[in-house]
Amino acid sequence: MNANDLSTAIHEYLLHTRELHRFCAQNGWIDNDSLHFHVESRSADQVEITVRFDEVIMEGAGCVADRRNRFGRLRLHIDDNGHIQSDYAV
Repeated sequence: MNANDLSTAIHEYLLHTRELHRFCAQNGWIDNDSLHFHVESRSADQVEITVRFDEVIMEGAGCVADRRNRFGRLRLHIDDNGHIQSDYAV
């Protein structure tokens, strides 16, 4: 899998996984427009990434109360077809 294909696969995975919520501290939601990642290391069957995004925190009335930058590290397991199968926090 080349770097562009891997980057696309990771980005799509991050947009659809619920696992990023483990990095949210105030039960907010993830602003996908602020989602960025960096590949830290790569082997044949896994990739370790750092990920950053804004957590949007809502007030009881449904208005945005705050935005907080969040950061975390994930190790992604990749199958032989280049699909991401699972992840876990590092």
